[in-house]
Amino acid sequence: MSATDATTGSAAAAAASDERLRRWRLVLGGGPEEGTGRPLTGTDAAMDGALAALYGSGDGKERRSGRRSVGLEGSAPSVARWLGDIRTYFPASVVQVMQRDAFERLGLSALLLEPEMLEAVEADVHLVGTLLSLNKAMPETTKETARAVVRKVVEDLERRLATRTRSTLTGALDRSARISRPRHRDIDWDRTVRANLKNYLPEYGTVVPERLIGYGRAARSVKKDVVLCVDQSGSMAASVVYASVFGAVLASMRSIAARLVVFDTSVVDLTDQLDDPVDVLFGTRLGGGTDINRALAYCQSQITRPADTVVVLISDLYEGGIRDEMLKRVASMKASGVQFVTLLALSDEGAPAYDREHAAALAALGAPAFACTPDLFPEVMAAAIEKRPLPVPADI
Repeated sequence: MSATDATTGSAAAAAASDERLRRWRLVLGGGPEEGTGRPLTGTDAAMDGALAALYGSGDGKERRSGRRSVGLEGSAPSVARWLGDIRTYFPASVVQVMQRDAFERLGLSALLLEPEMLEAVEADVHLVGTLLSLNKAMPETTKETARAVVRKVVEDLERRLATRTRSTLTGALDRSARISRPRHRDIDWDRTVRANLKNYLPEYGTVVPERLIGYGRAARSVKKDVVLCVDQSGSMAASVVYASVFGAVLASMRSIAARLVVFDTSVVDLTDQLDDPVDVLFGTRLGGGTDINRALAYCQSQITRPADTVVVLISDLYEGGIRDEMLKRVASMKASGVQFVTLLALSDEGAPAYDREHAAALAALGAPAFACTPDLFPEVMAAAIEKRPLPVPADI
């Protein structure tokens, strides 16, 4: 090894060591060097200050000693400055986590009622849930800003989810409407060949299509009714947001008649607002109790074509109504031909706390309860439409 190579290697090792110390110093916080021998300067010091404002603890004495402490103090100007700082120093995904922690740890949710605060935050699904929970307390001066924040998130979700949802469900609707005497352009050649393999003629190297299988023209009329029945208790905020977006996407498809019902101890049908999911969201009322039986009773009363209906219950299953009646309704709907799907959550966070006894009872009725991510939801709906087994995650 030459002297030049040795020098270069030493410099690289020193740089790597310094970077490790820098990262440890940012993690540890505390005094000027916190035992690392690596003081923070410039941008690093500013990042450390932003982290200290949220994740530090202690009183003024600890602050004077240089240890991390909470520094937001619940005032709108200081929080607005802090929000600007973290957007400067951290990526959007980290900003969203820090915002959520700030509102939970420091009790800053009330500050979202101020327009200048809303303009400063990084909007995401969780922020929308917080805004909806504050909707009734929101002053008129804030509501337009809040609607703009919610609309931005909803439009982002629609761009991400709508195209794949429509294409997946259109294929499912076509397959569910197969006919036995299709026109040439409607023949499903893959299934036709597989259905006629017994008629293979080796001397001619061909299959005689004795029985044709084709797609129905699904787009010409409503083929399926879909009812989204959504628990709007406080723990279901993200699920309500995603369900509203998916409800709007389903309603935009001519071959699906979509209905959106939200409930706590009362039931509200928001179907007539599905052309604008923002209106749907501001029509919800997060929080309160839960009466799944009452909600399912309403949904059942709206079913006119059970064999062509999919009911999706989105709830953590903590029933405040009549448990046995709820289970009887599910059994009755399934016996009539309804495809019944139970989702413990429709979000990216996985399964929340839920009533395991009720989940087991529904599974015994053939309606397994599981958490569903937004990306999986189109596949779940496609399976329900085609009346095939649901793609239930293996870890439920």
